[in-house]
Amino acid sequence: MQDQPPRAQDDFAVAHREWLSERVAHYIGRPVEETVSLAEEGLDSVAALSLYGDIEEEFGPIVEPDDIWAYPTVRQLAGLLAMRDVDQGESRIRAAFVFTGQGSQHPGMTSGLYLNSTGYRAFLDEADAAIMPWTKRSVVKLILADDPAVHRTALTQPALFAVEYALARTLEEAGVRPVAVLGHGIGEFAAATVAGALTLADAAKLVSMRGAFMQYLPPGGGMMAVCVTPYEAAELVAAEPAVGISAINAAKAIVLSGDRAALERIEARLAERGIRCRHLAVSHAFHSPLMAPVVPKFEAIVRRMPGGAARVPFYSTVYGRLATEPLYAPYWTEQITAPVRFADAARSLLAQQAPTHVVEIGPQAVLTPYLRRMGGGPRGPVCLPVCQGPASDAVDLAGVISALDAGPLAAALSGA
Repeated sequence: MQDQPPRAQDDFAVAHREWLSERVAHYIGRPVEETVSLAEEGLDSVAALSLYGDIEEEFGPIVEPDDIWAYPTVRQLAGLLAMRDVDQGESRIRAAFVFTGQGSQHPGMTSGLYLNSTGYRAFLDEADAAIMPWTKRSVVKLILADDPAVHRTALTQPALFAVEYALARTLEEAGVRPVAVLGHGIGEFAAATVAGALTLADAAKLVSMRGAFMQYLPPGGGMMAVCVTPYEAAELVAAEPAVGISAINAAKAIVLSGDRAALERIEARLAERGIRCRHLAVSHAFHSPLMAPVVPKFEAIVRRMPGGAARVPFYSTVYGRLATEPLYAPYWTEQITAPVRFADAARSLLAQQAPTHVVEIGPQAVLTPYLRRMGGGPRGPVCLPVCQGPASDAVDLAGVISALDAGPLAAALSGA
């Protein structure tokens, strides 16, 4: 970010002093002196909270309530507002974080980042320590060993959670604060943790238990991507009770999940209509009726955890919309068998939050093509993955961080 010329900075501070003087005068009922303590002027704690609300409404989250007392005069507080408003205004970046689901994992994922990025290494170690009591196996060692065991569901889910948590925290530490979050399947746990609805410790326990319970379900389940509408998909599964719609990724990008023999019957019917299907390389039929045996014991675990409301807008792929409800046990239990309504949730996020950037948080790009199409192409938000794939390293991460903090890029977007 380039520094503003001194004269421009002075004018900016004057504008903030004038605005702040007017608001303080409103609360104390008379004009104020810019160099006299607000407390001496008669501003009490209730008025200070109201003033804080005015600042939040006018400028966004640039101060905390305690700042009003730490910078006790109009001149000092206006200087703080001006300085932080310049920092915020120059960027114009509104980044949403979208967390990838199961299937994006690969042996050695983010190992280049771990070896060469001190920040990422610290956050992945933090997540690893939270997971270790439950899996008894180090996620870090699994990744650095290029171990194909990362595809075992009992390890996939905690490993993906750890990677996504660490990637998001690395971006946050660099100054990229999400305006909203969304997670696809297992990605919802990282999204909820970043949003403050789950603690790291609770999320680590839940993803470890969830993965272990699913690992030992009977074999025979599968997943199949089909190019049909949700309505057509509902007709297909109506005659096959062992199959369900597991994901709606776009208008005609549906994933069916369930008994393999039933999926093959559906595939044969679609072949008669000239519609091709693609079977996914998965160990189980996730988000399908075959997950039902997992639900009771997972519910027994999750109901003892507090959960809570997200402090960052959380777009639920269970509901397909902004979740205004706290994310308690029933939500995480329903999530096991519910379809992933990614398309609905992503469209709502794009429409309601108007992000300038959408960042796919995961070990490789999976959702970015869908997001780009939903966003409307060149005139929509910039959609970029934090990791392109197995070769991504600290240099690539630095490029993503630069793109998310670059004033010239944001200015170009606003004029597009």
